[in-house]
Amino acid sequence: MILDGKATAASIRAALREEIEKDRERAGRAPCLAVILVGDDPASQVYVRNKEKACADAGIDTISCRRPASIAQRELENLIAGLNANPAIDGILLQLPLPEGLDARPCIEAVSPEKDVDGLTAVNQGRVAMNVPGLRPCTPAGILALLDHYHISTVGKKAVVIGRSNLVGRPVALMLGSRDYNATVTMCHSRTPDLASVCREADIIVAALGRPRFVTADMVKPGAVIIDVGINRGEDGRLCGDVDYERVAPLASAITPVPGGIGPMTISQLLVNTTRAWRRKLLTDRDEISA
Repeated sequence: MILDGKATAASIRAALREEIEKDRERAGRAPCLAVILVGDDPASQVYVRNKEKACADAGIDTISCRRPASIAQRELENLIAGLNANPAIDGILLQLPLPEGLDARPCIEAVSPEKDVDGLTAVNQGRVAMNVPGLRPCTPAGILALLDHYHISTVGKKAVVIGRSNLVGRPVALMLGSRDYNATVTMCHSRTPDLASVCREADIIVAALGRPRFVTADMVKPGAVIIDVGINRGEDGRLCGDVDYERVAPLASAITPVPGGIGPMTISQLLVNTTRAWRRKLLTDRDEISA
């Protein structure tokens, strides 16, 4: 079974569009996402265009904040502070990576946790660790939403996460192991001994290490579910994931393609987080006032 992230993301956008249309009048306005793009990196420009297009499709307004790569660190942090203070902004997206010379971490932490729709601040990452409500990192949330959409149970399953980044590996391991999903999780990395044998024990493999076709057929047991987070360009110039798709797919019970798998799901969760932030702020405030 191919886990079609593109089609699943489209259904999520359609559901959000209905939800927003139904509540827009009561809220007084549509959700609004501020998108900060620093510099002129071509890949970042494509990603931002895709995100803005997805927002428009779901009925979410966007405000574009383009800045040159020469912007000073303090000026960028001041821009974020201004967006935090703007009541018409529900979410703030800082497109990463930033140009050389800018420190991303202070900029990420400058975002209000209530507007941190990427789920990257220490506050929201801490909420993941404690399994309390908050805005979840988009890629891990997208992975779980895709598993939910296809009714793939994680309860009692052995899950191996390859990669320990704060963007994907750590949070998805915590979320899979939470009481909501109840998997038994092993998080692996470059120093894990005999990684292949660890992977062969897994019912679910999440590959998020950024190395082309790293997960090979000899690392996968028949019937495993394979989630490929990577997007790389192989030696042949073609886009590929962290999994050797052609050889692993015949073994897997379910697998995500690259492209068209986790990428669209990541964007869908950005929209979900923006809508949640909008709902929490505007609709809750109005319900309390009317009560």
